[in-house]
Amino acid sequence: MSFTSEMNTSGLYVHVPFCQKKCAYCDFYSITCTSLIPDWLSALENEASLYRGRFGVFDTLYLGGGTPSLLDLHQITALIEGLRRHFSFSPDTEVTLEANPDDVIPEKIKLYQGLGINRLSVGVQSFIDRELAFLGRRHSARQTLQALEAFRKAGVANLSLDLIYGLPGQGLTGWRKTLEQALAFQPEHLSCYQMTYEASTPLGRKKALGEVAAATEEEERDFFLFTSRFLEGRGYLHYEISNFARLGEANNQPNDPLLDNKESFKRIAKSEKRKPYYSRHNRKYWRHVPYLGLGPGAHSFQNGNRWWNVRSVQAYCQALAQGRTPVEDREILSPEQLRLEALYLGLRTREGVSVEFLSRTPGWEKTLRKLQKAGLIEVSQDRAVPTRQGFLLADSLPLRFMDAGLEEDTGCPRGNVFASGPRPLAPEPFLPAPDLSTHSWQEDNGQDT
Repeated sequence: MSFTSEMNTSGLYVHVPFCQKKCAYCDFYSITCTSLIPDWLSALENEASLYRGRFGVFDTLYLGGGTPSLLDLHQITALIEGLRRHFSFSPDTEVTLEANPDDVIPEKIKLYQGLGINRLSVGVQSFIDRELAFLGRRHSARQTLQALEAFRKAGVANLSLDLIYGLPGQGLTGWRKTLEQALAFQPEHLSCYQMTYEASTPLGRKKALGEVAAATEEEERDFFLFTSRFLEGRGYLHYEISNFARLGEANNQPNDPLLDNKESFKRIAKSEKRKPYYSRHNRKYWRHVPYLGLGPGAHSFQNGNRWWNVRSVQAYCQALAQGRTPVEDREILSPEQLRLEALYLGLRTREGVSVEFLSRTPGWEKTLRKLQKAGLIEVSQDRAVPTRQGFLLADSLPLRFMDAGLEEDTGCPRGNVFASGPRPLAPEPFLPAPDLSTHSWQEDNGQDT
């Protein structure tokens, strides 16, 4: 698939809002009442019918949650077949399923492959039982190792692992051991997230009561820089703040250029033909490519419009049973909002933003020079690209251009923004490669032609 076609083809996200138990740190919408799965499946197909033909052909499908691997063999089959009845998929569709290690059985892996699921995102989080207990995970380190071995033995060729750093008592030594254990399985992709304590979660409440000590800003900085340097030194590209892609075989991914951050990131030889195992689906969020979200709490985006569903399985199912849309609210983004969001999202990735795009902001040249001098941004191939140090301040980089523009327009200084720490601009969008089977996602899709 070419870079251009990837940019023009929509992605499909399905929220599977069921978990066997809630993790102590997670604030994503999910419930533990699995008896509602049949009603949810029926409602999901009804919702899919409402969007038939509105998004054209999809080239990514992401089954997220919740815990999609909790679905039994019949349920996951019904889900996939229902989607194919209503939507068109390209033959090389990237199909990701989020899996929990203790849900893995050989029959499920075989079925996933037969259904065309060619990418598994595994919620490992840690290989240390003490840390897993702290997080409230229901699997053990031993179960994780067994699951990863089973995936590889079955021929799963695109494996992504989720890991968390900054846990109490973890330290860089413990974190390095976790990374080394993960790399033993040569995953195609890694998502490394800093531990966060959301106020609505059990761990968030413990932190508020002083029962849990979060990592300091200095410790967070050390974890982040160590992770980036460690993985880049072992063949992974740090292509988004939390995401790392291993270089794969030639032409395994869209043929877009690999940017070369000279001082901060691993240099990529210009003759290098191997492309990284990016999460094609998640890149759509970062690039404002249209995406459709189905299920309770799922978000969608198309033509500057964003909408999201109710965060309740019962309300979602009731609305669709009554022939009503489950959309809770929507917003129409102005051209300026879209521009600022593109700036925010672009500066969280290794691709950065084009210099031409920055030039639309008054005072941009002075700001860019300051950021270059500070070692936070480099200009490569006419693109402004964050350095590793720039990633540390990714949330504040867009504000520095915005502040400069306001000062240029009004003549009123906004203070020394370069002395300030990171500031949030907007929440991240709702939030991955060879095919494992010959199953064609273009066939039998139920679309009228």
